Amino acid sequence: MWSSLLPLILGSLLEPIELAITIMLLGTPARTRTAGAWIAGHGCTRLLQGLVFGTILHWGARRSAPNHAHHWIVSTVLLIVALIFLVTAAREFFDDNDPEAPPPKWMAMLMSATPTRAFLIGAGLVTVSVKSWVFTLAAISVIGNAGLPRVGNMASYVLFVLLALSTNLLVVAMAALFPDQSRALLDRIQRWLQDNDRPIMIVVGLGFGIWFGFKALHGLGVI
Repeated sequence: MWSSLLPLILGSLLEPIELAITIMLLGTPARTRTAGAWIAGHGCTRLLQGLVFGTILHWGARRSAPNHAHHWIVSTVLLIVALIFLVTAAREFFDDNDPEAPPPKWMAMLMSATPTRAFLIGAGLVTVSVKSWVFTLAAISVIGNAGLPRVGNMASYVLFVLLALSTNLLVVAMAALFPDQSRALLDRIQRWLQDNDRPIMIVVGLGFGIWFGFKALHGLGVI
């Protein structure tokens, strides 16, 4: 199970836009409270998605065909994830405009965001992001196909969400523990992310697209 979840976790960790937003929010007056609220909005929405769709799709009481009834769903969702990554890589290679990137008006709003507004922004971006939805449904499918009890499914999904947010949580923790020392470092990280956003997305998209494509086609019996 975790061999399939790990690429999803890494794909979330290596999302330059989300990390850049976290660092930007650390520059607001409320600093760590605002950045923490953004992460909380992101995480709570993902947990709600998992609770609702996990229960509907996989985590309810169903054991009639535990080994194979939902196996094709996992492979199909992983194939969609692969296509998302490959399309992202191709789009970044030919066009540097990311349709999931926050528009300029949002970026200006981030710099003056309150914790409440940051929470709503985090929840809103996850809700409208196609990539986030696909990642969530893929994780639900992988966990549901592992044959764990319902409590194990929920615990695994909560751990998946926490690990997917761990880079952002680490940045906020560093800013809270070392506020003065971390500011210059975070500014350099943000500039590097902004300068290298396209090559990062191309490499990540190709790497994970090929990986998930292989997993999906193998699960479907194609290779």
